[in-house]
Formats: sequence, C-alpha cells, structure tokens
Amino acid sequence: MRAVRKCLVSLSALAAVAMPAIAEEGGTTRALEDALAAGYKASFTCSALFTAGQTPAEIRQNELSGIYPDYQRSFDKLPDAVIDAARKTVSVTYSTSMPPRIAAWRPGFGCTQLPVGAEEGALNFLPRFAAWPEFSGEDRGSAIGSNVKVQLRIEEAERLEAPVSFAFDERSYGNGTRTSAVVVVKDGQVVAERYARGIDHETPQRTWSVAKSITATILGAARRNGHIDLDYPAVIADWNNGADPRREITLRDLLQMASGLDSGETGSRTDRIYFGGGRVVDQAASKVMEVKPGTRFKYSNNDTLIAMRSFRESLGTDDSYHRFPYEKLLHKIGAVHTTLEVDWNGDFISSSQVWSTARDLARIGQLYLQDGMWGNERLLPEGWVEFVSSPGPAQPLSGAGYGAQFWLMNDAEGIPAGTYYMAGNRGQYVVIVPSMNAVIVRRGYDVIGGARFDINAFTRDVLLSLQAADDARAEEAAQREQIELEIQATIDARRARSDRAKDAIRAEILEKYGLEE
Repeated sequence: MRAVRKCLVSLSALAAVAMPAIAEEGGTTRALEDALAAGYKASFTCSALFTAGQTPAEIRQNELSGIYPDYQRSFDKLPDAVIDAARKTVSVTYSTSMPPRIAAWRPGFGCTQLPVGAEEGALNFLPRFAAWPEFSGEDRGSAIGSNVKVQLRIEEAERLEAPVSFAFDERSYGNGTRTSAVVVVKDGQVVAERYARGIDHETPQRTWSVAKSITATILGAARRNGHIDLDYPAVIADWNNGADPRREITLRDLLQMASGLDSGETGSRTDRIYFGGGRVVDQAASKVMEVKPGTRFKYSNNDTLIAMRSFRESLGTDDSYHRFPYEKLLHKIGAVHTTLEVDWNGDFISSSQVWSTARDLARIGQLYLQDGMWGNERLLPEGWVEFVSSPGPAQPLSGAGYGAQFWLMNDAEGIPAGTYYMAGNRGQYVVIVPSMNAVIVRRGYDVIGGARFDINAFTRDVLLSLQAADDARAEEAAQREQIELEIQATIDARRARSDRAKDAIRAEILEKYGLEE
C-alpha cells in the first residue's frame, strides 16, 4: 500500500455522487438522505485511502464520481471529509444537531462505519483482531503472484493488444465507460495485463457485487472444512422461533437467490447497511417471506449477507469466523491484497464491500478452472464448481442465467458453452471460460446510469484473439513437424552417417525455410 502522504488532511468538496432513482425499501427522509450521503463519503474515502492507498485526487476521480444520482443533492452540500491518518479515521459532518458520520480502518477489517448518530467513543466497540493473520510467505503461489515477473507469450500478447487497448478507449465497449484494469490468464499464465493511471497490480478496488462470488467461494471452503451443508436450513437464531417459516430456508436457496424473502422493489439497494452503518442482523435478516423458498429468482444483497451470517452462527466463535476467509482460502491462493469489510457488529458485508486487486480476482477465477485445487491442496469440495456454474431451479425472466452467486454467460452469441462470470457495479467482471482454460478480469469506474461495459463483446474479442494465438502455434508446430520429416528424408536419401553431415543437412533445410536451430 502506498504510504499516506499527510497525517491530517481535508479533502476539498468531493465530486457529486449519483444513485438510481429507485431507493431501497421503506423510503427515506431528507435527514436520512443527508446521513447516508455523509456515510458514503466517509466510508469510500476511508477505504480508498487506507486500504487502496489512493491520493485525494484519485479518490475524487475514481470513488466519488459517477455513483448514485438520488443522493447528489445531499452530497453537494457536504463539507470536506476530515482524515486522521494517525488514527486511520474519516469523519464527515452533515448536521448541526447530529454527530458526524465516522469510518475507521483496522487491519484485516478495512473500514467500518459507525451507525448514524454514534459518537466517536463508539469506535471502541469495533471488532479487532488480537493478532491479524498476516501473510508471511513469498507471494509466489502461482504465475499470477504479485512478486512474479510476468513474461507474456508473444503470440497472445500481439493478438490481445487490440481488444485490451480498446477496453481503455472509453468508446469501443461502451461510450463513456472507464476501465481501470484488465488481466487475461490463459493456461495459468498472465498473457495480458494493463492498468489505468494511478492503478497497478497491487491497488485494491471495491469489488461491488463480485463480492457475492467471493462469498460463495468462502462458503465452498467452509463446506470443504465440514462447517456447513447446502441443504441444511440456514440457522439464523432470530428465525428459529415458533411459527417462523424462515427457519426452512436453506443455504442453497440463499446462494441461488431464491430465498423467497422480501427485499423491496430492488434487492440490490441495501443503503442502510452500505452507507448507514446498519447491522446485517437488523437489516438483512429482518425481512418477511413473500413466496415459497426455491420457487422464485430475485437478485438480493440480503440473501448473500444472510448466508454469511448463517456461517458465522454455525462456527460459534467470532475469531474463527473473521480469520476463516484469509487462512482457509485467500492467503492459500496468494490473494493477499483482498480485504473483506464488516459492519460494526462484526458481520462481513460480503455482498459488496470487499476490496481486491485484478490479480487477486484472477486467482479466484483460476481456482475455479482448477476445480477448487491449488497446488496439491483441495480448497473447494468436489462438485462445488459445478454447483455455482449450473442454473438454479428458479431463473431470471430474461438475460443471463444464474447459478449460485455466479452469472451464466448463456445469452451471449459466440461465447463457448459453460462460460460463467462474476459481476459487480461500475463494471467489475471476472469471466471464467473452462473450454479455453482462460480467465478474463475487467475492473472499472463506469458511471451508474451511463453506458455499461459490453462484457459479452469484450469476452468474445479476447477469446478470438486467444484462439488465433492457439491456431498460429498449432500451425507452426505442424510446419515444424513437416520440416523435421523433410530433414530426416534428406539424411536418408543422401545416406549421411556422420553427425557433421547430418548437422549440415539440418542447417540447409532450416535455412530454406528461413529458420534457425
């Protein structure tokens, strides 16, 4: 992480935020809108500065522009965010009668917001590791490692130059889209990698809903370690009472976005948790049942959050829960620049609030290509890859299909069957292509409400380039085989016996084709 340049700074009026017109369930008052806008500014500034090491200018450009329009009025009147680099806190004042919104950074937890109305003294209640499980080894677990010098294959590099460059031109794959990173992995090797200014292979960005796929991967590791069962009810203590029908909802239902629970008009807006400092148990786990579990697909942040809460309750000890993603999964695959943020109650907000690098996401994609194996160790149970990449019984009414916290690229012309992907707000994508043993990562800062990055077209163009490289390599191998046959036939025809004579014939034939030994 780049060093924070000043101990105490005030960010000048950070750019206006934008949010879709549809707000989350329950509506909001002006006072709450002001509080949520301040929480947004505090939390994103905190994470971008202390987790990602961005400068104030980069934070304004990347994190605090192009977001949700329905908070813009409140956001515009906010004062500068006050950053205390020594204590690693960010506060934003929004009212003369209420405390400022405060976010604080701690190792392994990233930045956590205090709830609306909480005073600074409440920081003492935030969860902390007694000893953060630092990654102590060299980051050389794969060819995607941060300390590994990337040596690009010439054939792929040449052919991928066009689509990768076009991804950054803000035009070819969506007018106004802003790509921050592209990583392409083929056969476990990085074959293309490029970053926007101010971003590199060790710069984490918020994953947004790509975090849902990371959650599924963590829960896969939990299944491998015997902590959960897909078809056992998601045991949330608050649901296990009397006539409550929610006790029958399974982890399978939750992961397939088929819980049947109410999540408002749009399940993708959980602002009171994301920006309001609300607890998962108060917000996500409090909804009533609308339809029978397993019978309706509805994309919902709450389903992901409840699944992780269920895992926490199954473990019983918070320290084990907080360490698990790092010790049993992320650090094992060298994803050492990934941080899962929590609410002030210690629940992972892993439907969106995860910060990760493009290479770390490529590692997770590679883990799926390797059927959950990393080296000689099985991290995900057998059958888990098939589970997340197969359509659930309840599917979206149109567009891409859905597996278990992964989307299916089954609506894209020219994409090989079996391709599936992680997707998140502002253009975060990790595409896994088993048939070509490839992973494609695209990170972005696209404007919500503006053009979407055309991941289908980009994936198709990248795969065409990879196929062309494979074809060229195969053609070259076939030509070389024919040349070897010609060399041997010439040796036989001339009855060459000595090594010197054979070497002379070899050099002669190779020169004929413009080749060298």
